[in-house]
Amino acid sequence: MALNTGAKLGSFYHNTGEGGVSEFHRRPGGDLVYNIGTGYFGCGSGSDKRVFDSSCFLETIDESKGQIKMLEIKLSQGAKPGHGGLLPRAKITQQIADARKLQYPALHDCHSPSSHSAFGNSHELLEFIANLRELSDGLPCGIKMCVGHPKEFATLCKAIVDVGVGPDFITIDGAEGGTGAAPPEFSDSIGLPLQEGLVLARDILDGSNLRGKIKLIASGRITNGFSITRNLALGADITNSARGFMMSLGCIQALKCNSNKCPTGIATQNKDLMFGLGKFETFMMTP
Repeated sequence: MALNTGAKLGSFYHNTGEGGVSEFHRRPGGDLVYNIGTGYFGCGSGSDKRVFDSSCFLETIDESKGQIKMLEIKLSQGAKPGHGGLLPRAKITQQIADARKLQYPALHDCHSPSSHSAFGNSHELLEFIANLRELSDGLPCGIKMCVGHPKEFATLCKAIVDVGVGPDFITIDGAEGGTGAAPPEFSDSIGLPLQEGLVLARDILDGSNLRGKIKLIASGRITNGFSITRNLALGADITNSARGFMMSLGCIQALKCNSNKCPTGIATQNKDLMFGLGKFETFMMTP
């Protein structure tokens, strides 16, 4: 709620992350970018192995009442590229189940696989993008990725040229992206840092004559005005910031996000630890 309230006050968008669109994303009324991850939360069905479900997707779009402005398919994220996620069954509350459109009480742990089941190659990805655009009545649709092998990005661009249809934007996430839930060997050793990934993406799009058709969004440890200016100079059209806004909430980078023991109360369901967040609720309820 604090993040979406800030987005509304600042006239910028709020990315939902892959956990679905919750009532707390919607309540303040700020613009949303709906992130669609491999678990298809808010747009999928199935308890153990989840698959994309168009009727569930349309339900989430309708519930947003126009608040969702863009769709972002998450291929990978900088903090842990090529690695899925896990939300233990014990942490799936009614509110989380509602946002992710999961069964409640949960019978299984909630998995985000390492890859999508809706597509298996670049051409199928482009078909999925076209399908999402059609279902959503033309919402801009793009992808988020941390660049790994340059050949893979070049293959995607070739497919876009061949098909003549592509994403509206590509979010390049740098390997320096952070979450305390990421295995250190992934965050330290896999994927390109933002500047290298952004320049490579820009150059391949230029070489494919696609740069004027696809917007580039930069994401990766952008916390100040110089970070924004530098990435715009390197070719980005837009910059995202995650770490900066997490720290504005009170994050101290304790790296305990997946332990339920976040000392500042942000990434935990422990009521005693969550007490420190009460000041934000008080602020938002003040006229």
